[in-house]
Amino acid sequence: MSPDANRVRTPGAESDRVRVFDTTLRDGEQAPGCTMNLDEKLQVAHQLARLGVDVIEAGYPAASPGDAESVKAVAEEVGGGQGPTICGLARATEHDVRTCAASVAPATRSRIHIFLATSDIHLQHKLRCSRDEVIARGIMAVSLAKGLVHEVEFSPEDAARTDPEYLLDVLAAVVEAGATTLNIPDTVGFTTPWEYENTIRRVVALAAKHPGVVVSTHCHDDLGLAVANTLAGIRAGARQVEVTLNGIGERAGNASLEEVVMALKTRPELFDGAYMNIDSTQLTRASRLLQQCTGTYVAPNKAIVGANAFSHEAGIHQDGVLKHRATYEIMTPESVGADGSMLVLGKHSGRHALRERLKELGHELDDERFLEVFGRFKELCDRKKFVDDRDIAALASTAHDHAPARWTMVQMQVQSGTQLIPTATVRLRNADGTTKVGSGTGDGPVDACCRAIDAVVGETGELQGFTTRSVSEGTGALAEVTVRVKDLYSGRTFVGHGTHVDVVEASGEAYLDAVNSLLTMRDAEAEKNASLRFPKAKQAKVSA
Repeated sequence: MSPDANRVRTPGAESDRVRVFDTTLRDGEQAPGCTMNLDEKLQVAHQLARLGVDVIEAGYPAASPGDAESVKAVAEEVGGGQGPTICGLARATEHDVRTCAASVAPATRSRIHIFLATSDIHLQHKLRCSRDEVIARGIMAVSLAKGLVHEVEFSPEDAARTDPEYLLDVLAAVVEAGATTLNIPDTVGFTTPWEYENTIRRVVALAAKHPGVVVSTHCHDDLGLAVANTLAGIRAGARQVEVTLNGIGERAGNASLEEVVMALKTRPELFDGAYMNIDSTQLTRASRLLQQCTGTYVAPNKAIVGANAFSHEAGIHQDGVLKHRATYEIMTPESVGADGSMLVLGKHSGRHALRERLKELGHELDDERFLEVFGRFKELCDRKKFVDDRDIAALASTAHDHAPARWTMVQMQVQSGTQLIPTATVRLRNADGTTKVGSGTGDGPVDACCRAIDAVVGETGELQGFTTRSVSEGTGALAEVTVRVKDLYSGRTFVGHGTHVDVVEASGEAYLDAVNSLLTMRDAEAEKNASLRFPKAKQAKVSA
């Protein structure tokens, strides 16, 4: 029991509030295959704001100009007014700190998150510097950041494997320099709940000497203990948790936001009055939006947000749930936004009804994209008897990230069979209105379709990944296809999405979507290089 466990608490006291620091857009995006474009990041950021997270770590600005721009865009669009604090990651260098400060500057509340390794294995093999040098670098970076943003967070990377006494020395130094949050990362998922709880208790005791300093957890799941360690940290007095939607992140991932939130909400008696200001009814929508943006889907048995999280197969379980849901459900589907409601929309439904439901599902579309979704919705209604929320969300997800249409699909014809060589013919329309026809053969109908597209636009990239899933049930279900195409020249990977009741057509849409993104990026880089090589000549002044 903590030393202050017996103190009198005011229900809902600020000192008991656990801040939710979401790093889906930074640490989560570092998971293989989870890269998002700017539009997707903004959609996720808006949903995180609706969820009620306290801090959004929007990226690592010094990593690339694109990352700096995306962090700034999130700060501008989501970080205003009473919105979340917008945070960027930075190494303990002047360049990183200043770059980060510029990116988060538009936010009403801005934060720089400085990280610096402290374990001996990192000091010896990665940083190749002494313990004293690390402390000096930490003090320099925090002191600089303090004058540039509202809040400064410091993370001793690989804290779980750092000498405990040295860890406290580092933290004491950066607090004196101006750090307002002390984050304790289990960077490699090494520690156990009882070890982590003891570490957090010692850090909380240190922070207590500096009013206003918050202790934070950041746990990875290499041993499957990320959520357990995070909860142990809360019990020890941590009042910020660093988490990601669906637990995405490097290697085995991070602590799952939805699992930590619902553990605290379901078992409040175990956490000594700690609480979160999170709208849990937004959890399922947030999870599904991220899945659609990344093309990475959670397992059916994933806690809280998996398809089977509230399913009951065994007869005994079914009988118990029918008699009283609490017999086998410790939370209700409605409490996490998974009420399973079906929107009765059909071919006679109008624009207003569809737009309102899209908003309820977390999709704010501009007029152009809404009209695209509406057209596809009408087409789907002609093919399916029932259109539910999952279908609508899938249609919206494939409208939000289309690249400028260098090429659009006009017609596709595919032939395949047991005794036939798969052959595809496509007619594509260029941005200038001209159409071209291309044909190709392949190992299957999807491969043939991709080769037919290449025959028109040129062999631009290599198909690296292909994922398909059924959005809903039945033979008329929408197929949602996500592809990853690697640019043959730059090596970059571009993601494309497609949805259709015909999986081959969905595959063609997805491949063409990725190719359009690839070609658009090439055009932008060619234009940039040309401007650098041939700058506009200064016009000479002509005297009268």
